[in-house]
Amino acid sequence: MKLGVIADDFTGASDIALTLSEGGMRTAQYVGVPSRAANSDIEAGVVGLKSRTAPAGDAIEVSLKACDWLVDQGCEQIVFKICSTFDSTDEGNIGPVGAALADRLGETSVLVCPAFPENGRTVYEGHLFVKDRLLSESGMQNHPLTPMRDPDLRRVLAAQTDWTVGHVPISTVRGGVDAIVATLSDAGRAMFIADAVRNEDLVALGRAAVDRKLIVGGSGIALGLPENFDVVRRETRWHGLSGKAVVLSGSCSTATREQVATFKAFAPAREIAVADIMENRVSPEQLVDWVLQQDTPPLIYSSAEPDVITAAQERYGKDESSQSVEHLFSDLAAALSQAGVTRIVVAGGETSGAVVSGVSANTLEVGPRIAAGVPALKVTGSELVLALKSGNFGGPDFFREALAVLEGRA
Repeated sequence: MKLGVIADDFTGASDIALTLSEGGMRTAQYVGVPSRAANSDIEAGVVGLKSRTAPAGDAIEVSLKACDWLVDQGCEQIVFKICSTFDSTDEGNIGPVGAALADRLGETSVLVCPAFPENGRTVYEGHLFVKDRLLSESGMQNHPLTPMRDPDLRRVLAAQTDWTVGHVPISTVRGGVDAIVATLSDAGRAMFIADAVRNEDLVALGRAAVDRKLIVGGSGIALGLPENFDVVRRETRWHGLSGKAVVLSGSCSTATREQVATFKAFAPAREIAVADIMENRVSPEQLVDWVLQQDTPPLIYSSAEPDVITAAQERYGKDESSQSVEHLFSDLAAALSQAGVTRIVVAGGETSGAVVSGVSANTLEVGPRIAAGVPALKVTGSELVLALKSGNFGGPDFFREALAVLEGRA
């Protein structure tokens, strides 16, 4: 293994796994820290964790375990994969985990860039934009767990770490690899927010980071990394699965709510409110029976408007509300898999984590692209294929497109 990735959620893991696979690296995605050695033919290992919203101490502990395992497999460089919208709070976890990984690896100058232009995430003058809006005006300010109300990533990161937070402006990035390297060199304990507004900027940053032991960023930062390892490009082999399918959505993002509305127009759909779960009005067994009765792939969703989420959190508690939804989707995924469902499309990072845990997945094989940042995935050793979508990714008709790719029809 040459390159290791520690992803702070499962959709982010599949996102960067797709980038590395399309860059020609033989890539495997692992669910949690593996307990055994990787296959010898794997060049890039992506360890997916559920650490984005965990307490900082827990996130550090599990991330260091993942780091140690990846280094033991031979990795020469580690990427700490974060969300392209820099999801975090004043307590972390980007700063604390990044600093802990840097200390473990002996790195003192860390490049940080969440940009993903293909999905509209760009960084300019240290500020994060989502398409033509600042992060704080993109809808992320209403995220139920990690509301992002400051688009200045330098301020966001500085609140999370005692490391110096610097900046690599776009003029330096466009100045080429040597200019970027000069900025990063001999900086002491420092993290640098790097500007990037197009893929070429990310390729330059990746090449400039060839000698860095740690990089922090979104999947876009991986665009320039495979060439650093002299890999040979290979075509992805993929065989889809037919049979029963279902769409599960726990994301409340603007993009996902539009996707839910589009899919509901022609598919059976069932909405699950937090109150339904908390007051025991719904069970996984009931939902599985309903899914199996449908002639076309149905949708089960808990993707409410921000004011509805706020009301539920005030009534039942913030943590209790989110955990109730995750537990339901985890138990539901397990029951669906046992009932013979072979294709599951999932929307939402927390929901994706619940689903892969529910189906007891250990390793995911990376298949073809469904949309930017979303590959088809096969659970190794089973007859189950998945699509794990970050809330804001994909177009309005993503669910139908994903079902087709998972079946091998696209």
